[in-house]
Amino acid sequence: MTPAVECVRRAGIEFQLREFEHRDDGTAFAEEAAARLGVSPERVFKTLVVVGTGGGPSMAAAILPASRRLDLKAAAAALGARKAALAPVADAERATGYVHGGISPFAQKKRLPTLIDESVLQQKTVFVSGGRRGLQIELAPADLVRLTAARTAAIAV
Repeated sequence: MTPAVECVRRAGIEFQLREFEHRDDGTAFAEEAAARLGVSPERVFKTLVVVGTGGGPSMAAAILPASRRLDLKAAAAALGARKAALAPVADAERATGYVHGGISPFAQKKRLPTLIDESVLQQKTVFVSGGRRGLQIELAPADLVRLTAARTAAIAV
């Protein structure tokens, strides 16, 4: 099991593991998960790592639906930073301990401040990376917010 799955298991919340065979064909990882699991892309949330400048944390996690893009200005404002940019892949992997396409919001090597797009609250359950490509954790949005100590904000367009 991955550290992410162990973290959720230790928290004692209700969750389901969903696995699929990842195809390394260059598709967007979260969109691939939605298609392979047969669920709406609005229910599969991707974890991106952002770098803030001019105040706020230097690095943070932004979690948003697979079907949407990160609004960097909104993310910067929610973090209290002047600007935000996506972290280089190597920096994101080093900070989280997970490989690109398998970055989980749980049990990161360095616990990052976390923002989750407010649309998460409209779903009964959501899917997030289980810590490797082809592994998703399905759980209630409230549990995702609580386990990541996240703030919800309008960060997706």
